[in-house]
Amino acid sequence: MKINPNIKIRDVVGEHIVVMPGEAQTDMTRVIALNDSALLLYNALAGRDFELEDAVRILTDEYEVSDDVARRDAKVLLDDMRKNNLLV
Repeated sequence: MKINPNIKIRDVVGEHIVVMPGEAQTDMTRVIALNDSALLLYNALAGRDFELEDAVRILTDEYEVSDDVARRDAKVLLDDMRKNNLLV
């Protein structure tokens, strides 16, 4: 999988917000904000192909969590990203 190359992350008053450039109409009722771990994964994985295990490794390297906890959290994040068309 790969992060959609069209998305951009913008810092808006300290919040990291996903922006999809080029969309004719923006749905302002649906804002996607990234927490620190989601931003870490975005920065580490953007622009390359990756698997769930790559995200797990990044989380376990950065945080003191078990592989199981990192895998569960990464899966939730990647499922949400897929649902919101942030993955290709």
